[in-house]
Amino acid sequence: MIYDVVVVGSGFSAIAVTCNLLELLPREARVAVIGDDPGFGRGTAYRSELYLHRLNVPAGRMSLFADRPNDFSEWLKTRNIPLSTGDFASRSDYGLYLRDNLASLLRKRNERCGVDFIRAKATGCVEQYNGSLAFQLHNGDQIAGRSIIFCLGVGSADLPIDTSALPASAKSRIVENPWRLSWMNRVGRQDHVCILGSGLTMIDQVLSLRTHGHRGPITVLSRRGLAPLPHLAQPAPAVKVDVDALPPSISGILRQLRRQAASVSDWRSVMDGLRPVTQKLWKKLPLTERSRFLRHALPWWNIHRHRVAPDVFAMFDPLVKDGTLRIQAGYIKDLTASDGDLVIRYRKRGTPVEEDVQCRWLINCTGMERAGIKHSPLLKEMAAQQFITADPLGLGVQVDDQSRATGGARTSRADIFVVGALAAGQFWEITAVPDIRVQARQVAETVAQMTVTTLDP
Repeated sequence: MIYDVVVVGSGFSAIAVTCNLLELLPREARVAVIGDDPGFGRGTAYRSELYLHRLNVPAGRMSLFADRPNDFSEWLKTRNIPLSTGDFASRSDYGLYLRDNLASLLRKRNERCGVDFIRAKATGCVEQYNGSLAFQLHNGDQIAGRSIIFCLGVGSADLPIDTSALPASAKSRIVENPWRLSWMNRVGRQDHVCILGSGLTMIDQVLSLRTHGHRGPITVLSRRGLAPLPHLAQPAPAVKVDVDALPPSISGILRQLRRQAASVSDWRSVMDGLRPVTQKLWKKLPLTERSRFLRHALPWWNIHRHRVAPDVFAMFDPLVKDGTLRIQAGYIKDLTASDGDLVIRYRKRGTPVEEDVQCRWLINCTGMERAGIKHSPLLKEMAAQQFITADPLGLGVQVDDQSRATGGARTSRADIFVVGALAAGQFWEITAVPDIRVQARQVAETVAQMTVTTLDP
């Protein structure tokens, strides 16, 4: 069977695209959604059941639908969850909200297009003679589509050190994927834990450890030793940022934004004003300046832009202040085992000095890696066949302003679109819900128009 649309992925981007397609496509259309995650739509981000794992965007900006900004807040009310638009909901509740919306649309059987959810991993791709692309699945099946929408997100970062020489007993205490929370049941109350990476994932896992009864020391090691900053409980109004008045260089932009931040009560007002125009600013920058941003400014952007809920920070910050948790800046040089422990040798940032951290557990919280197409065997094969190409910065797939894949030397008669983080080279700020939902709607509208044309006799 040849589907009108094939959606590849099973995280937030995929559920946002699917819900919009259900609203826009005619009844005659057929959609296949391919993903190997049993919690479709929740992905890693919204599967956690721990109440301490919160969204880092206020509830009032987390609607699934771009044209219904209060949809999530209204859903919370129907569930008797007492949160205002400025509060930060749990990730678990948001995952349930996504599933409820999808289920509601699917129940309208006589009003919507046909949708098949196929739990499988797409492993290969070939062009069909009838203008479609066919995907080989790991179970031996094949699915073809006239319009393809990739919603694959980014890959999990690997440990920055080779562990192959370690004994099996040591490897068993290295946690590659911290979101499989069963590992915490094996951690002793006073065990020394070392966490690689100091971003949002680190804070989530630290609070999870405390909830599980861990009271031992925690060492956090990252290249720059920067941890996310908090939202204000009572934020000031956003300050309008005039993108056209900003210079086309990272250093010039930073100077101007610093001056603007110094003139207001809190720097967050400037960051909040910058948020709605980030994509416009990104497109204004020449490629050389975008590259400079990624090399030099990205870690500072992350801690100022992707902040944590105030009450979450209030639980995390005392651990830093009382010395229970230490954040070190440095680069891992070696990893060995000694007397039942792991020994991590690292070079302190900015010096030739090397130090050791002896710990019982090593947890990989280096977060999600912008690995481009390299993390996906399917995308690597499609690039090798020249259906797609990497964007110049290596962030993902090269796309145009309509999110359509461009640059592939081999022209396919099937239309290929990319939604979410893999379109960062063109849009940059395309990892948060408020941005992805707009992109998902725009792509769904484009695909729906093309599908109607195809179906029209």
